Amino acid sequence: MLKEILERLSRNYSFKRRLPSRFNYTPLYVSPDSQLKYLKLGENAFDADLLKIVDWYIDEDSIVWDIGADVGVFTFASASVAKKGYILAIEADIWLAGLLRKSLLLKENCELNIEILPCAIANQDGIAKFLIAQRGRASNSLEITGSRSQAGGIREKITVPTLKLDTLLDFFSPPNFVKIDVEGAEAIVLDGASRLLTEIRPTIYIEVGNKANKEVSSILKQKDYLLFDGSKPIKEQKNIEYCTYNTLAIPKNRVST
Repeated sequence: MLKEILERLSRNYSFKRRLPSRFNYTPLYVSPDSQLKYLKLGENAFDADLLKIVDWYIDEDSIVWDIGADVGVFTFASASVAKKGYILAIEADIWLAGLLRKSLLLKENCELNIEILPCAIANQDGIAKFLIAQRGRASNSLEITGSRSQAGGIREKITVPTLKLDTLLDFFSPPNFVKIDVEGAEAIVLDGASRLLTEIRPTIYIEVGNKANKEVSSILKQKDYLLFDGSKPIKEQKNIEYCTYNTLAIPKNRVST
């Protein structure tokens, strides 16, 4: 009950936090309307798994596409490291996209090479219905995938533009790292990324729900990617058969044997 009260009181409320020291204390606006954990103190307010991925795989030259950027923790942490690189932050929720822009306009962030694209990613270019979660906006999803159980119902249904990842290649620098967090639309996103997976072949960090596990695994393996548990350093494990909740997918020819 208390959690639900906090969720309702926090709607459309945002405040400034700073990322940990290793990310240069980069400031960004966060909102408990996305996740209540942003109310926690210190580094506990941020997703430790996301920050570890930046530690392990992002360097000063990285070109990153952040699909489902939310408030931008991965975006701004990556940008603080990729000084010679580029970050494309993609977010379908126009309110969260506005929060990303608000963070980017902070004076301290003026030299970060970030571009924000307010749209959903799918397997065709067009228009789709997008569901704003009753609880945290981090559980927003495309209507075609259905509402997530953690969404707690639907607050609002909005209309959003959709683009394929392959379409983005005609307009933005091709990535060497792609992070995907799309609440059940993983297979749909990858279905529109044939050229990206075949020609560009970035490393992919993807959150995969149980329903999409086998389909996402099949798509990536057909494109000659090896799958790894994204919660562990790559050097400490062997590849896995099926995606885990947080999966790292790496082109087979770039994996040391």
